[in-house]
Amino acid sequence: MKILITSSLYPTPLAPKVIGGAEIFVRRLAETLVGQNDSVEVIRAASAPDQQMETCNGIDVYSAPVHNIYFPFAKQHSAPVRGIWHAIEDWQQMSGLVADRIKAFKPDILHSNNLSGLTTAVWRTAAELGIPVLHTLHDYYLTCPRCSRFSDGHACEASCMSCKLLTFCRRGATRHLDAVVGVSQRILDIHTQLGLFTQTPLKIVIQNASTADVGSEETAMFDGTVTFGFIGRLTEEKGIYNLVRAVATIPPNRIRLVIAGHASEAQRKHIKSLAPDARIEFLGFVPPKQFYGQVNVVVVPSVWEDPSPLVVADAQAACKPLLGTPFGGIQEAIKPGVTGWLTSPDPASIAKSILAIVESPQQILEMSGRLRSGINKWAFDDVVTGYRNIFDQVMRSRGLPRK
Repeated sequence: MKILITSSLYPTPLAPKVIGGAEIFVRRLAETLVGQNDSVEVIRAASAPDQQMETCNGIDVYSAPVHNIYFPFAKQHSAPVRGIWHAIEDWQQMSGLVADRIKAFKPDILHSNNLSGLTTAVWRTAAELGIPVLHTLHDYYLTCPRCSRFSDGHACEASCMSCKLLTFCRRGATRHLDAVVGVSQRILDIHTQLGLFTQTPLKIVIQNASTADVGSEETAMFDGTVTFGFIGRLTEEKGIYNLVRAVATIPPNRIRLVIAGHASEAQRKHIKSLAPDARIEFLGFVPPKQFYGQVNVVVVPSVWEDPSPLVVADAQAACKPLLGTPFGGIQEAIKPGVTGWLTSPDPASIAKSILAIVESPQQILEMSGRLRSGINKWAFDDVVTGYRNIFDQVMRSRGLPRK
């Protein structure tokens, strides 16, 4: 089968930028499909002028010119400039590079992922050339210019007027889709409740699976100290500061907090000021296996509708129980009392949950054992099978032969 994949970011040696889990997922999916004898091409948004085609692990990766006032994922700009950028983004209609690659590559299906810089023009272009379109929801681009539905420290329950205006054309473009996949039921529900995908025949959920070597060894609790771990971006919506405020209220001889991911010197100083007496260790960027090998419990304290963070899948593959908040795909992945715990996102509730875990460390061992026995087994091969099934359904619904 020939599959044309689009994604805002797709890490390669010449353009290695990674912001989140979506681009990691896309590359793993593309390379797995090629390994199973499918033909795949990738189109991403250019991150520099005149960016040339690059072949990476047997996949030709093309970079679409960004017809806007700055490249996506560049430095932070002022609110008025961002507004202009999103207005231009929303009104783009056609993609010349997608049209060129469809004519040359002749794909059976176009599978789009994150759309910043590429826009929904990729859908319209494919649809007008008779190519079926499947889109995977990794973020909230179709309803929110910031892609997060998060503002003023809270998850947005409704779309504000600026979001409605700046995503007007994006919402209407969903009529070009043959299928949509949500990486969690929650992200799909939010979109459908806002009136999107009313004309999309197939609406399916395929949860993320681990894409990394995370190990699965049990981590000892030295001197009875439970090690909690956070891995990811140190941003407000990810809940790191609520977690640190919670840890600040707990006697330092009871717990240790390990933080993995990029932390600027200013962020480290701020975190230490929030919990000056706490035992906090910054690992920086480390291989996932090195992080998971040090922790007993992984904390996912997000305060936004986090669609399906890869840390959840990685932690479960590493057989580490999760302490998470009831947002997005987090609550769907945790079985309370069986594979982890759910807590409200405020510091007091997080601290209460941590203390309850520390008071009964045996439950950590029991949950790790359940995960090791495969109670939540969901591997990346299952994800690929799920996408193959959707490809087949789309092709059959169009009356097209499966190649």
